Amino acid sequence: MKLSKLYQDAIKCGMEADPRGPKEVKKDLERRKREFERLPSKQKKYFDKESLSNPYDDTRILNGDPNLDIKKILVGIDMETPELLLLERLREKGKKIDLAVSHHPNGKALADLYKVLRIQIDILVKQGIALNLAEGLLEPRMEEVQRRFLPINHQRPVDAARILGIPFMCIHTPADNHVVWYLNEILNRKKPDLVRDVVDILLEIPEYQYAATVSAGPKIIFGKGSRRCGKIYVDMTGGTEGAKELFVKVAEAGVGTVVCMHLSDEHLKSIKAVPMNIVVAGHIASDSIGLNLLLDKITRKEKLDIIACSGFTRVKR
Repeated sequence: MKLSKLYQDAIKCGMEADPRGPKEVKKDLERRKREFERLPSKQKKYFDKESLSNPYDDTRILNGDPNLDIKKILVGIDMETPELLLLERLREKGKKIDLAVSHHPNGKALADLYKVLRIQIDILVKQGIALNLAEGLLEPRMEEVQRRFLPINHQRPVDAARILGIPFMCIHTPADNHVVWYLNEILNRKKPDLVRDVVDILLEIPEYQYAATVSAGPKIIFGKGSRRCGKIYVDMTGGTEGAKELFVKVAEAGVGTVVCMHLSDEHLKSIKAVPMNIVVAGHIASDSIGLNLLLDKITRKEKLDIIACSGFTRVKR
């Protein structure tokens, strides 16, 4: 498999599993094209033309020739300089590894992570929140995330990959789209009655089972296991956590239980007065599920030898 094919397949599969639906994804790409066309000629050279065909700004080839043949890859939830040095050490020991794949974004893909939060607007509208309200709350959060990553030395691992001669890419939202689809499918089919039933259902999934053995499994962090679930909202894609005020609005729109990867204390404080249930499924385990589902699709026709590291647990389905 060519590196470019792996990259394009990841984007295609991510679009197929996108919770916004194909029409909204197409509209997103059309908006980007209009934005590019409106730019003055001096600014067009700085525009990321990759974003005209790839709606996921947090998914990019960070280093390497797109025409490179890929057979064996090292995949991790976080792939930074230590993991790249691990890859180089494995090469020294005789393992021919062609590519490092990180789930969490690095380089330009990390700097542009804030742009992916726009996905959450359409997801929230589907939950019953007015479009203008979703936009009004998400846009300041996007600016906050952008400011947070502006001073970060986000090119460090990319520079390490370049110096070591390691092809390097990251696949973030396309994988996260898959875990949202997967959990929605399971929860809709099993129809849990009580909040504790949600945890039990999650613990039937191998990645969450393993996470529980290392003290990182699903937990109810707000509400009670004996409460009825009501409407369940799976919140696991769209870059990172949205605006903290949105959980209150989601509850007002009729959601009784939120299943998410993680939740900051700041976000938790904002919902203390809301009679809502929050189940944290587990960050790294949820990321592993999304990556596994995506890699299963990509390798259905073309084989890749996958070495898991940095929190990633490989489970084939």
